[in-house]
Amino acid sequence: MTRQSIGAARVKELESAFKCPLCESPMRVADCKSLICCRNHTFDFSKHGYLNLSARPASRKYTKELFQARRKIITESGLYTKMHETIAGAIEKHKGGSADSYTMADLGCGEGSHLHRILEECGSPGITGIGLDLSKEGIVMASKKYEAPIWIVGDLAKSPLADQSLNVVLNILSPSNYKEFKRISAHDGLVIKVVPRSGYLKELREALFGREENMSYRNDETAALFRQHFVLADVIHLNYIKELNQAELGNMVRMTPLSWSSNKTRIDGYINRDYAEITVDLDILIGVSTDSG
Repeated sequence: MTRQSIGAARVKELESAFKCPLCESPMRVADCKSLICCRNHTFDFSKHGYLNLSARPASRKYTKELFQARRKIITESGLYTKMHETIAGAIEKHKGGSADSYTMADLGCGEGSHLHRILEECGSPGITGIGLDLSKEGIVMASKKYEAPIWIVGDLAKSPLADQSLNVVLNILSPSNYKEFKRISAHDGLVIKVVPRSGYLKELREALFGREENMSYRNDETAALFRQHFVLADVIHLNYIKELNQAELGNMVRMTPLSWSSNKTRIDGYINRDYAEITVDLDILIGVSTDSG
């Protein structure tokens, strides 16, 4: 089977989870190559198996180089392993021993490695993963590397996912749209949001901007807004230090938007070190959706 037909087959198993991004009508897979709504809005599966269901382009700052560096950090450095394990544990606890179909979407998935690693940690063949991001570059990379999930170029503010279609919504170090999260979450579904705390990547921020940058880095408003929309089941705090080698430091700088507003002298000074410690300081907010409103 081609990647296109594999992608179409996976979406066909989950047709009811999608709605037309243009008219919000139900959709169906046609001829193993297209997703079509009842008003004949048609979206073809790419040769790599992903769907482009977005009506607007992403920022050009999210480049192929950025996503390649991000993938290497996520899959090779072990920087986020504890986060993946913790999230997978929460999902497995929620799923229990149920053999029912179980659908999880990473909204703002980038090049897909966080979703891939969490699915690996869950180890359950009954979980269907969906990765959605506005960046076509990221989704193309995800679909080339990771065959199992469904990959969608889509707008978080107007997602092509149907009401109450997801058991788990993941939102990892990425912008949120809580109205959409509530709409697409099943009753008693999990919404898991990862937000940085004041110590997150503090060594990198200090190297690129100076010590004062660390004083204003807070997540209070983000966490409070989350609590307004979902029943807070748990907050898991992760704090640890990881040593990165020179290649990993270069990838860290290339993957983060922090480097967009720094100067070349500071960047070069950071990435030319043989090694450096980096702090991971995160809150994992685990909420329960009690309605679709």
